[in-house]
Amino acid sequence: MAHPSAGQRLTSALHGALHRHTAHLPPAVRGLLWSIAAGLIFTVLNALLRLLAQQTDPLQAQFLRYAFGLVALLPMIGHHGVAGFRPHNVVGHWLRGALHTVGLVLWFVALPKIALADTTAIGFTTPLFIMVGAWWVFKEPMRWERWLATGLGFVGVLVVVGPKLSLVDGGAGGYQLLMLASAPVFAASFLLTKALTRYETTGTILVWQNVTITLLSLPLALTVWRWLGVWEWAGFALGGALGSAGHYCLTRSFAAADISATQSAKFLELVWAALLGWAVFGDLPTPSTMAGGLLIAAATLWVARRESRGAPRRAGARPRG
Repeated sequence: MAHPSAGQRLTSALHGALHRHTAHLPPAVRGLLWSIAAGLIFTVLNALLRLLAQQTDPLQAQFLRYAFGLVALLPMIGHHGVAGFRPHNVVGHWLRGALHTVGLVLWFVALPKIALADTTAIGFTTPLFIMVGAWWVFKEPMRWERWLATGLGFVGVLVVVGPKLSLVDGGAGGYQLLMLASAPVFAASFLLTKALTRYETTGTILVWQNVTITLLSLPLALTVWRWLGVWEWAGFALGGALGSAGHYCLTRSFAAADISATQSAKFLELVWAALLGWAVFGDLPTPSTMAGGLLIAAATLWVARRESRGAPRRAGARPRG
């Protein structure tokens, strides 16, 4: 058997350290921490992809992001063997990949036309669809603090983007609505991911996500293909690694706690996006962005404390991730 590489040993050590430092936390809090980490990674990824999508056709950018995400996973696949990622439900993985591909087409087409903070804020409608779906499909308990935190977060989103959601500002409003249309599609994909975590490992879900989306996106990319420069190839390679890392954290959050308990953490992404948008693109946060971001952050921190205090009384359930 081949010895693990230095990178694999480092990943294993980091995973072990994270487990030791978080094992004592309630499942809901662990889920929130994984969700916050995923949000931070995805915000950096969105900024990178916005830069790349301004120079590359969105359909090609979508394919390359997931193709390189699959490349980033090859060392893990090689270490554990292909058999270690054989799925229990092939149809479920392909359905999840198809849903996510549709959402990505809408998202990537709109991405180059919208400010980073607005892109993130519009994506915050996804948790609303997720929470309703989790209650309807999985019968998850919808405690009042989860609804309140998500409601406050959504109010913060309206403060940020409400005045901009129109069709008259040179077509930008149309792109915002196009991105908004991707939210329920992504919600369906994430709910299916939650269902898959019941009998699939995080690694299997991650690998098959990249396989299915790469293959489904390839025909679209070929219709607009152009050869890229060295720095563009490097950028998509980095994007693939970031995307895989972000989805790993997101899947771990789904496995650790009720999906509805982790959604309020998503609203912190607006804070990261506003800071990164200012640093990379020179987009100065507006007063409404700052006010909405503060409201979102307050709601996220409040529900994290409520979940931490309330978990021992509700616990009965053993940790799942």
